[in-house]
Amino acid sequence: MADLFADDLPPPSAPDDVREDAPLADRLRPHTLSDVVGQEHLTGPEGAIGRMVAAGRLSSMILWGPPGTGKTSIARLLAAAVDMRFAAVSAVFSGVADLKKAFAEADLAAKAGKRTLLFVDEIHRFNRAQQDSFLPFVERGTVTLVGATTENPSFALNAALLSRAQVLILERLDAAALNALLDKGEALEGPLPLTPDARAALVASADGDGRFLLNQAETLYAAQIPEPLDPAALGRFLQRRVAVYDKDRDGHYNLISALHKAVRGSDPQAALYYLARMMTAGEEPLYLLRRLVRMASEDIGLADPQALVQCLAAKDAYDFLGSPEGELAIAQACVYLATAPKSNAGYTAYKAAWKSARETGSLSPPANILNAPTKLMKDIGYGKDYAYDHDAPDGFSGDDYWPEGMAPQTYYEPVERGFERELKKRLDWWDKKRGERRRP
Repeated sequence: MADLFADDLPPPSAPDDVREDAPLADRLRPHTLSDVVGQEHLTGPEGAIGRMVAAGRLSSMILWGPPGTGKTSIARLLAAAVDMRFAAVSAVFSGVADLKKAFAEADLAAKAGKRTLLFVDEIHRFNRAQQDSFLPFVERGTVTLVGATTENPSFALNAALLSRAQVLILERLDAAALNALLDKGEALEGPLPLTPDARAALVASADGDGRFLLNQAETLYAAQIPEPLDPAALGRFLQRRVAVYDKDRDGHYNLISALHKAVRGSDPQAALYYLARMMTAGEEPLYLLRRLVRMASEDIGLADPQALVQCLAAKDAYDFLGSPEGELAIAQACVYLATAPKSNAGYTAYKAAWKSARETGSLSPPANILNAPTKLMKDIGYGKDYAYDHDAPDGFSGDDYWPEGMAPQTYYEPVERGFERELKKRLDWWDKKRGERRRP
């Protein structure tokens, strides 16, 4: 059995592993970590992965990122880079029996002196019990776990597993990275049958997904198109709306940036112009709606709580009416955001609170505000002396809800604009009441 794990087996990333008739995306898989595009913040010399490889030892990790950003490629290359055996399971197709088999083989490999990197694709699809089954093998070092997920690990994975694995975030591929992938494809297959504008539109339509981009390129190669397609012809050929951005290869990103800043700057005329530019270019309406929702939270927030409601209503209206009638709802939401009072107080508070949470670790809330459903929990003080706010004067007890050893913090500071003026009055009143309660 030890021969199964012999050191002279080719690494998973070896070029001979890929058939000549394999899809273009497989044939262009990187052979070293330095070949991976768009994730230099992780794979570069100063990145988390680059540092681990330089040290020659990996820790368990979760690769979190959108589809087509290189999660699987990085996992395979990691095994080769530090001379580990590579094993893989997919949470979509695997169950408990497959996991037991993978762990048993890893045990045998360890006895033969070979460490195992276990790659788990779509790890978020395993249930909590299945996720727990990894823990003893990760703790003993039987496997180094590398999980891949497109879902937020904070919600998709249990806390025990997260405490034993580092979460590394892969970024959506930008225009430069996507163009680099197309350059590699053209070096292998020849020039794409596209005008420069159509090539830029193809890149924009991928929305950061490298695999999707290469699959679209392969479709174009297979068709053996005699003359280069312009953006309109490309959209008809692929049966997909692709954005047209004049001569600017990065127009997709430039225009969405201009739209966002025009909304933030309360200029509805310019915002409508850039919205129209993107819509007439064939931009996906749902992409624009997603960006408007982000603006509603990031740049307006509680200065006008209706901003987010308007955007979600516009999304529902577009789903209900379709194009072109539903596009009016998108324009309406855009104008509403541009004319709304602005505040990034919520966005600033969000970043500050997350920073504080990371720095304070796992401090427990004070015992008096913890539920006590069992006698043991009551005996150790859970819920003791809890002040029920509805029984207090003005419905406000002024209790201290912060963990012991942590001073109260101020994250959210409303501005003197829009509805946040009212929120500021409430916060000031509550702060005054708290001060009176704590006064000797």
